[in-house]
Amino acid sequence: MYRFLVLIFVLSAACNSKQPYTTFTLDPVRYCKTVKGLNNIVLENNFPPMIAARNYAYANIAAYECMVAGDTSWQTLAGQILHLPALPRLPKGTDIDYDLASLLAFVKVGNAVTFPEGSMTGHYDQLVAEADSMGIPQRKLANTKMFADTISAAVMEWSKSDNYSKTRGASRYSIDETPGRWVPTPPMYATGLEPHWMEVRPLVLDSVSVIRCPAPPVYDVKNKNSAFYRAIMEVKHTADSLTQEQKDIADFWDDNPFKMNVTGHVMYATKRFSPAGHWMNIVGIGAEKSGADLHTTIAAYAKTSIALFDAFLSCWDEKYRSNYIRPETVINQLIDPNWQPYIQTPPFPSYVSGHSTISGAAAEVMSEYFGDVAFTDTSSKEFGMESRRFQSFRDAAQEASISRLYGGIHYRFDLDEGSILGRKVGEMVVKRIKLQKPGKATPIKK
Repeated sequence: MYRFLVLIFVLSAACNSKQPYTTFTLDPVRYCKTVKGLNNIVLENNFPPMIAARNYAYANIAAYECMVAGDTSWQTLAGQILHLPALPRLPKGTDIDYDLASLLAFVKVGNAVTFPEGSMTGHYDQLVAEADSMGIPQRKLANTKMFADTISAAVMEWSKSDNYSKTRGASRYSIDETPGRWVPTPPMYATGLEPHWMEVRPLVLDSVSVIRCPAPPVYDVKNKNSAFYRAIMEVKHTADSLTQEQKDIADFWDDNPFKMNVTGHVMYATKRFSPAGHWMNIVGIGAEKSGADLHTTIAAYAKTSIALFDAFLSCWDEKYRSNYIRPETVINQLIDPNWQPYIQTPPFPSYVSGHSTISGAAAEVMSEYFGDVAFTDTSSKEFGMESRRFQSFRDAAQEASISRLYGGIHYRFDLDEGSILGRKVGEMVVKRIKLQKPGKATPIKK
């Protein structure tokens, strides 16, 4: 019944339109909405943030590779991502709408990397029905679907060699109660999330540890002049005296995909998009703000998602190497057993901050594509929050970082070193991945 109603809707719309079908396939907003469709499914099904980033990366790479097959001003990722083989092509002269293929391949891969199975089938059917209703030739539609299937299957086959499936059966985190080491935090006391994530194959980095952070301060709670003691007191004093603006910032960037709420004996979860999902939304805002065309929009999503993917790997490599204690644990053990941070502490080690790392990486790539444009982030309006205004993507990344201090869940050194790590990952992605051929730059409206 759902598919029937979708078909009736798009046919009705087409009857009132004289526009060619390419006004649909070339619309960058359509691509942004398709990415948001995957974002919604990731949110609904509680994907951890680093797995969400993997989902976005492979789906956007598939879309990009369809687009580049039809636009010679852009270069394939094969060979730039060293382990990505050359992707198949249909015979020369085959009539294909490569832009529609990009949309379909994104949905196909998104369907394959999410659950439950078939979550994006409705999106696929709607795209096909709408293109059909607007007059795309049937042979071209059939060829386009075949090409999208070919690329998405090749990308999924390549993805299977990234070691992700092996980490699904890896050992759980083993708690080390040595002073200064991370232990589970309230209210769920969940075990360490994805302790083997750094074993997943990176896309651009030669290895997950090619960019190393300095060791965090020595755990020293006896010396009030130690770097650690000063840092823990800063967390407590900041969280205990938050202004309304600081609370708003902490809430805006909370991005907790599964927050456990406890009221008496009642426990219930609330959902938000993950940090990677938040930045995927910002890519769409940046594309619209800058007036980017479809191909630039697809490229920006692909390259940003690659940066997010590798940034999570680098961050998790450091998190489980240093295995650093969270502020909440220290304050509860040594200062105030009833103290709680403003936002909920996530279940993994503190050093370095994931938000700081992935935001820094994303901001570098987005600045390459869209420049230092001011923008309004409307991402959290769907959760009843006011939008926030930023002078640039790097400005937004800095606020995302400091939000974790306001939230009471990170030390300042977590944020500072995480931001440096993320910026270095982003710079490496910008340097190594060259999508548009020299001299073929697409003008961006300012």
